[in-house]
Amino acid sequence: MSDVIKLLPDAIANQIAAGEVIQRPASVVKELLENSVDSGAKNIQLIIKDAGRALIQVVDDGCGMSETDARMCFERHATSKIKKIEDLFSLYTFGFRGEAMASIAAVAQVEMKTKQHDKEVGTILIVEGSKVILQEQTATNSGTSISVKNLFYNVPARRNFLKSNQIETKHILDEFVHVALANPSIFFSLHHNGIEVYHLKAANIRQRIVNIFGKNYNEKLVPIEEITDYVSVRGFIGKPEVSKKTRGEQFFFVNNRFIKNNFLNYAITKAYDGLITDKSFPFYCLFIDIEPGAIDINVHPTKQEIKFEDEKSIYLLLNAAAKHGLSQYSVMPTIDFEHESTFNQLVDERIYNEQPFKVVQSKLNADSNTRGSYHSPFDKDIPATQQRNFTNDNNANFDEWKKLYEIDEETEERTVTIRSKMDQLQALENENEISNNPFKNERFEPIQLHERYILTQIRSGFILVDQHKAHQRILFERYLRNLANQPASTQQTLFPKTLELNNSDTELLKDIIPELKALGFDIQFFGGSTFVVHGLPGDLRDENETQLIEKLLEDFKTSNKTDDFDKRKNVAKTFAYQTAIKSGKTLDKNSMQQLIDELFACEQPNINPAGLATFIQYSFDEIERKFGN
Repeated sequence: MSDVIKLLPDAIANQIAAGEVIQRPASVVKELLENSVDSGAKNIQLIIKDAGRALIQVVDDGCGMSETDARMCFERHATSKIKKIEDLFSLYTFGFRGEAMASIAAVAQVEMKTKQHDKEVGTILIVEGSKVILQEQTATNSGTSISVKNLFYNVPARRNFLKSNQIETKHILDEFVHVALANPSIFFSLHHNGIEVYHLKAANIRQRIVNIFGKNYNEKLVPIEEITDYVSVRGFIGKPEVSKKTRGEQFFFVNNRFIKNNFLNYAITKAYDGLITDKSFPFYCLFIDIEPGAIDINVHPTKQEIKFEDEKSIYLLLNAAAKHGLSQYSVMPTIDFEHESTFNQLVDERIYNEQPFKVVQSKLNADSNTRGSYHSPFDKDIPATQQRNFTNDNNANFDEWKKLYEIDEETEERTVTIRSKMDQLQALENENEISNNPFKNERFEPIQLHERYILTQIRSGFILVDQHKAHQRILFERYLRNLANQPASTQQTLFPKTLELNNSDTELLKDIIPELKALGFDIQFFGGSTFVVHGLPGDLRDENETQLIEKLLEDFKTSNKTDDFDKRKNVAKTFAYQTAIKSGKTLDKNSMQQLIDELFACEQPNINPAGLATFIQYSFDEIERKFGN
């Protein structure tokens, strides 16, 4: 029998390796940016087109490469970062595995121009599918420029599995932000389809955070710093008011390398107990400095997972540092029991300021024995001759106005007759509806249970409706109709509201503005990362439009949908979830009956948009079996 085990060709081996290292365009961005940082660059530019599908280009002014190094960097396991196994435990650079460039070249068309600062000419190298097409000397700037074109051109199945441009762009921006935050002393810029998205000048970490997330963050950052012999923590956490309903603004850096760690994340979240709600996520950007020998970064090819030698000690240090920072800057709630007189004086001063109604009402009752009349505290600066008496003045004018609203007996009698006829017609209409609709009953009114469920009687038994999920289904179908061909009405706001987003969310919001307008939002792009909200949907009540939009964007980041219908469906579902009646809200009988009627008028009344049951039906047979009949 002949031998069956054979050595794979380099091209195939590289494509297999690329499956772990290069998962999407953002993976290419991460590897190229980290290489530029390791090269000692002070200025780094990132240029992308079509969410990285067509082009990913990184230009830096780093040390550059010689002609031999330029060729060697595309070989597997070729690296300048380590030379022996002990070097793994003293790493301060980003790359070390020697897989990135070989993996990129295996699934894309790569052009690299590089020149060392002390050389007169540089090298151009073109690689396609791991094959070197061209290598020669060329005139170029000092540093390195790498262009990655047509990613996954030779792996069509992998290219087809990429998500929409908006989602892929979001992942690219995330990787860019991670590297930019970790290296504030380096200038970074990012251009997408010819538009400059980021222009980050060299600065300190606080300025870098503000430049990325917006000026409103400047006053909401709490600095923390704790130093021990084993590990040190520095950086910023956000005040409670900057917390959001969605994840995405939590950053841990270990020796300037971005990592993900749920255990350490819980240490920071725990410090906010009592300050934010359970479903809110605080902002933090923290740098952990530790000896390389106390961590293992060679856990995963992406190097975003790290194992610590003593993770519990780091947890305790992070938690203590966050609590100390919040208390030091008067964020933690405090009670002072030694200033009762000051507190009482403050209440008296608020008579004319924050709480005029409650305090003034109590003083009015207390002084009723000494004063026969009361004037508003705002009248104290008005001469007594000009203060108005609302009970005795202008009686003549009042009589004239009263005549306009006098109704003669004939008109009143005719009105009563018309109302009587209308009541009779309404009664007949209700009888017809009851006979045709099993969910209407003239002798039974719906009952709310625990402010969560609605109990109503039907002919064959009764049903129990989940008011929150039922309203989600109603709103979901209504919003879909609005997005299709029936735009919702808009209620213009008295004062337009400015909405500041980070750059990645800005790109997503710009893409869905037409859907928001169909739902009744009047929102316009103001430039940069600013939007102006001029109007809200007419049926939106007591809702925070900023939270609605942030939740909508978060759903888009995790969505796999790409076509227009799925985008509309996603928008409708998100708004239905956010604006539906919540569990715990008391409803009157008319509201409960209207909710039931609208639910069973839906195309799919039995489930909410997520596929969960909106009601449960109990028949007489089931009830009798429960009682053993």
